[in-house]
Amino acid sequence: MTVQADNVKEHGCRVAAYYFGNYHPGDPRNAALKGAEWSEWELVKAARPRFPGHRQPRVPLWGYEDESDPAVMARKIAAAADHGIEAFIFDWYHYDDGPFLDRPIDRGFLRAPNNDRLRFALMWANHDWIDIHPYRLGAEHRLLYPGKITPATFSAVAEHVIRDYFIHPSYWTIGGRPYFSFYDLTKLIASFDGVEATRKALDSFRARAVAAGLPGLHLNAVVWGQTILPGETVPADPAGIVERLGFDSVTSYVWIHHVPLPDQVTDYNHVRDAYLSYWDEAERMFGVPYYPNASVGWDSSPRAHQDDPFGNFGYPFTNTIGGNTPERFREALEIIRDRLAVRPPEDRILNINCWNEWTEGSCLEPDTETGMGYLEAVRSVFGAR
Repeated sequence: MTVQADNVKEHGCRVAAYYFGNYHPGDPRNAALKGAEWSEWELVKAARPRFPGHRQPRVPLWGYEDESDPAVMARKIAAAADHGIEAFIFDWYHYDDGPFLDRPIDRGFLRAPNNDRLRFALMWANHDWIDIHPYRLGAEHRLLYPGKITPATFSAVAEHVIRDYFIHPSYWTIGGRPYFSFYDLTKLIASFDGVEATRKALDSFRARAVAAGLPGLHLNAVVWGQTILPGETVPADPAGIVERLGFDSVTSYVWIHHVPLPDQVTDYNHVRDAYLSYWDEAERMFGVPYYPNASVGWDSSPRAHQDDPFGNFGYPFTNTIGGNTPERFREALEIIRDRLAVRPPEDRILNINCWNEWTEGSCLEPDTETGMGYLEAVRSVFGAR
């Protein structure tokens, strides 16, 4: 087995983009609930302006493609690599009764003929999956798949990801070790009924990776300051939990996990500056490296039922980010690059939200309004791979 060398330029940064994989037909869970051909493209197509100046609908420049098709994924891989992105961090789902939304990885990325051009990693999106596609205002939040899992499921997941993903030559590493991230620390701890048992499970996970011939694991924790999805809970004492569980690094998924949106259209630069203040706080708070996030935008209105009145009523009826042009996104990346430049090269790591969060208004993929503008912003700041 060969583990690829980490790709750190002497004066550059390693840039990853989160990837949300719900834009393909035929997922078994989606098919059972909504029909064989359903994907979240249906919500993107149905979106419409909900207030004056609202940027909806967003129309993908490449069309409503099937991301589980290796040829489709190959174009995404080429575009990402050509514009300076090193890795996709897939939002990866696995519940007690099995996987969910894994076809973009298993059928798309891993079968793409050019997957050696890009790295991939997994962020276990271990949150509750609620029926919100779309959500009717005032309806009960129906829980479909609980994020809390059994220790037996965790053990099976550890074996699965080591065997089927971590040993792949394109799997993303930090310090030579495969990167694996957890989205919901509260659900992780609840799965073992406490921090001590959770730490033992993570230590066992690391030991199994070493037994499989890997040099260990780089375990990352996504930490929030405020919740977004129904059912989320902000963990008490996140710095203490990160230390007690032995995580190697901390990161964020999206700026609004730390920054409230006071206006229906909150200015992008306001959110940027407030997030940068959080970054300062995170650097002081955690005893491990904090990998910053750059968010393209925010607009979850496509997941809100289009016939309901729209306001700041709770997810997905939320305030939005506006003024998030490719030019302003580029300026944010320049600030982040310059802040990272003072770090040791191995800690110059940035993740972007998101490659394709079309139903949350934060995506690098081109649309008919901005073209390749957001990707070109990444390349202009970080260069092509």
